[in-house]
Amino acid sequence: MKALLQASRAIDRVNALVGQTIMWLVLAAVLVSAVNAVVRKSLSVSSNAWLELQWYLFSAVFLLGAGYAFLRNAHVRIDFISSRLGARARSIIDVVGIVVFLMPLCVLMIDLSWPLFARAWASSEMSQNAGGLIRWPVYLLVPVGMTLLLAQAVSELIKRIAFLRGLIPDPIPLGHEHGPPSAIATGQEGR
Repeated sequence: MKALLQASRAIDRVNALVGQTIMWLVLAAVLVSAVNAVVRKSLSVSSNAWLELQWYLFSAVFLLGAGYAFLRNAHVRIDFISSRLGARARSIIDVVGIVVFLMPLCVLMIDLSWPLFARAWASSEMSQNAGGLIRWPVYLLVPVGMTLLLAQAVSELIKRIAFLRGLIPDPIPLGHEHGPPSAIATGQEGR
């Protein structure tokens, strides 16, 4: 289990780094959007490429940030129910949810999106809009984002099982949602 916890910490570090990096994409998307709007309104000039770049940046934020959101416990959760459950019950529900729903969804999305990316790459598919961008980079975001989410699902599964076995403290203590990454992510888990 020690090796699995080390792998979990490594996955957490990767998703934390990705999460910190994509925060800058939010700023880039806002700047592109603002400049595009100002130019369009003041000069009556529009560019499909800039509009599509804005969409690509927003797509990157949401797809690449899914694993980071899971790491930070910023994902959708039914708090009014989970707040009434004990830590063990919450962890068991998380284990079932990760194994039965999240991991199969990620695998399915990777499997379905990879051929779409591969075809776009091979054909150098371009946007149908005049002056639009090449499409393969945005298609690549889906399998990469789902891979990051799948890796984080594995990490969270390891942490929940380790907690259930009494090896680490609760990785998501109640009342600390959206807070700093769990102790396991920072390498400070208990023995």
